[in-house]
Amino acid sequence: MSSTTLTHSEKPIETPGTRTLDMKLEAVVIPVSDAARSKQFYEGLGWRLDGDFVVGDTFRAMQFTPPGSPASIHFGTGITSAAPGSASGLFLVVSDIDAARAELIGHGVEVSEVFHRAGPGKPALSGRHPERQSYSSYATFKDPDGNEWLLQEVTTRLPGRVDSNTTDYASVADLAAAMRRASEAHGEHEKRNGGQRDENWPDWYAKYMVAEQAGKPLPL
Repeated sequence: MSSTTLTHSEKPIETPGTRTLDMKLEAVVIPVSDAARSKQFYEGLGWRLDGDFVVGDTFRAMQFTPPGSPASIHFGTGITSAAPGSASGLFLVVSDIDAARAELIGHGVEVSEVFHRAGPGKPALSGRHPERQSYSSYATFKDPDGNEWLLQEVTTRLPGRVDSNTTDYASVADLAAAMRRASEAHGEHEKRNGGQRDENWPDWYAKYMVAEQAGKPLPL
């Protein structure tokens, strides 16, 4: 191994007196030919519409977020010069490949059969990985333009990665802000219950924060 090669357990050297700033990948642009048709498709998947911004007749931008995802997609009119349908390798990580595939089919989406790979660079083989090895089972589907999505089953994370099925706050400041919002919401919750102190507030906070992160209905 070259002396300059980093493994996942090594850390790059930082200059004294500096720190690495957070760089959060939060949105990916996908090229589409018909914004309204794409909106209907992704709404049909149950993805959350975060915003739909229209400026005149030449610009429209929409943001959708898959359930439980910390990252979103952008598409619309006038936001990219890439050819519609040219996006591929868009990973959607799921905890159960068969259940995810069945859910998509239930939404009317054509999904490939599940396949797996014995290792990186290995040929695709039919069916889920026989040992259900993490990162090894897949299925694909496309949106109306042909942008290709890849479902990947992850059951155990690599070291240092955060499981977005729980909470996925990227910094102390993010977590503190989420806790403040939960605290304010919990205060309103106690008022609605006659001002009685809720001794089980840690569980309530946790439910609120997980629901907020996943874009699900918040507890009352």
